[in-house]
Amino acid sequence: MQIQLADFVKAKPEHDELAGILRACVHCGFCNAACPTYQVLGNELDGPRGRIYLMKQALEGQAVSRLTQQHLDLCLSCRACETTCPSGVRYGRLLDISRPMIDAIVGRSLPERIVRGLITLIFPYRQRFGALMAAARLAKPALPPALKQKIPPKPAAIAWPKARHARKMLALSGCVQNILAPEIDAASTRVLDKLGISLIPVPGSGCCGALNYHLADPRRALALARNNIDACRPLLEQGAEAIVMTASGCGVMAKDYGALLQTDPYYAEPAARFSALVKDLCEVLIAEDLSVFKADHRTIAFQSPCTLQHGLRLSGVVETVLQTIGYRLVAVPDEHLCCGSAGVYSLLRPKLAARLRDDKLQALETHQPDIIATANIGCLSHLQSAGNQKIVHWIELLH
Repeated sequence: MQIQLADFVKAKPEHDELAGILRACVHCGFCNAACPTYQVLGNELDGPRGRIYLMKQALEGQAVSRLTQQHLDLCLSCRACETTCPSGVRYGRLLDISRPMIDAIVGRSLPERIVRGLITLIFPYRQRFGALMAAARLAKPALPPALKQKIPPKPAAIAWPKARHARKMLALSGCVQNILAPEIDAASTRVLDKLGISLIPVPGSGCCGALNYHLADPRRALALARNNIDACRPLLEQGAEAIVMTASGCGVMAKDYGALLQTDPYYAEPAARFSALVKDLCEVLIAEDLSVFKADHRTIAFQSPCTLQHGLRLSGVVETVLQTIGYRLVAVPDEHLCCGSAGVYSLLRPKLAARLRDDKLQALETHQPDIIATANIGCLSHLQSAGNQKIVHWIELLH
């Protein structure tokens, strides 16, 4: 494909990277078969191939409209198209770089700016999000049913076991997960403790930055990334083996720090070292002796998050861990399709997200499992919003 990027793009450090991604696309259309929004909406511009055309036009300086922005907004960033693509097109990277440029050209309506601004100012900060959830629980009786379903009961505080092992790994403090489901990190700590590994919370760490990054706010996202790198550095220098991510969505972002900060003169090397030590929880467990854990009688349907399948490329690893322990997993039709959570997509596009959620739940219930397990807090919360209480994080199944 011939590429003639506009001058405003040539001035950016990602110029060559963008040109390379666009050239890689041969417009075969295989990606559309894997795209959840194309499957539902049937519009070429709501599939990866059409969106690549729109981004190419924008980056070449052609006219860009609100319609261009809306088609990109409908993308879930699930990256199923990348798994399917025979040419290795890095669609997710193209989208993440293009969105802020297109937003700068087209702008946003006042209501959009308010909603997106509130999300990026509240969700990534644990104390602010905790205060919001506390207020939402108080107001829950007066809220409409659609909002009520998104507000879980207040979780009980769960103590972590004391750090007592020579082997140590790190856990970022995070943001949303520790407010909505602190039991996930607590269960992870207990499981690793049984394996002779102490999971250490990192003082001063916080959100991975993914929410901001995918809402076209890279400046604040990279500030959060730098904070996490600085917070972890002393503990890594003291011998911590890895940075363990218990949410696959956060894992994708953290593993990308090296690429996202590669042109930063101060953080390029620390970011690369940080990303090399990031491991999803399932990567840690698959390398250990799991004979200390025993399965119960329940059958499991595993909802593999897009970030685990297509972002981290760890398809089948959680399933292998659970089967090694002795659980029986049932098949899930169309397991590559997104559940509709996609960070805050379910808040910004609730109707389409609910359609995808209901389709996913139907697929997960096909063989009537006793429990549904997932690996990402966003998927967990979104699926539970349908009133299905059979859904847990997979680490909670290890006893």
